[in-house]
Amino acid sequence: MALVRAGDVELDCERSGSGPPLLLIMGMSGTALHWGEPFLSALRRDFEVIVYDHRGVGASTRLSGPVTIAQLAADASALLSALELESADVVGISMGGMIAQELALAHPEQVRTLTLGCTYCGGPESTQPQPGVLQGLAEAMMSGDRTRALRAGWEINVSQEMAGDEDAYEAFLAIAQQRAVAVPVVLAQLQACTAHDTSTRLAELSVPTLVIHGTEDQLLPVENGRQIASLIAGSGLEILEATGHMFVWEHPERSAELVRRHAAVPA
Repeated sequence: MALVRAGDVELDCERSGSGPPLLLIMGMSGTALHWGEPFLSALRRDFEVIVYDHRGVGASTRLSGPVTIAQLAADASALLSALELESADVVGISMGGMIAQELALAHPEQVRTLTLGCTYCGGPESTQPQPGVLQGLAEAMMSGDRTRALRAGWEINVSQEMAGDEDAYEAFLAIAQQRAVAVPVVLAQLQACTAHDTSTRLAELSVPTLVIHGTEDQLLPVENGRQIASLIAGSGLEILEATGHMFVWEHPERSAELVRRHAAVPA
């Protein structure tokens, strides 16, 4: 990873692989490591993969005060410019999908294709998680018991089947231990997500778009993926059965293939 000046911040960024540029935008409380090596390895065969940590995360510029999804999208735009890339295929998951929406709306010339995973667009028609889901996660995070918080985060992000995979959980723990995200940063990101609303603007998008969502997503139920696809003319929709929020962990090869096919990269 290397620090790159992107507008008024420095973002910790890594470029790897070869091929057309692919910008990956991570979600709330995530780091560049949370994409998972299996998914990244599969992408590097076809793309120059660009991952980075948001402001407030890792070695990127510290976060002071609130932040908005539009600001984070401006960071992503500035990063592409700093890397001297006119455009890139863009993948955003969860909060990263919200950022990717704002990026494509504000700077469509920088987005060659758009893949939106496990995300939502806000507005009155969006589907919220069950009250107990967020309540349980919040209680675990504020308990002061880091082990409890990490376990709760794991179980809410994956399908019921994968939640019991202890090897996968150990890999998740290793990432959390290597690069933790401070609770105030997570809360600032949560506030940004709560205020996010592109629902009345998505019809403006003409960027080729693919929406991916799992049927067992507890954080952002699958109805949100269907809603986004219905609002963007000509977009594709891929529903992953029995799959949770972190679909790139549960199906790394299939997820990478969906991105590759959408970007029309020759096999």
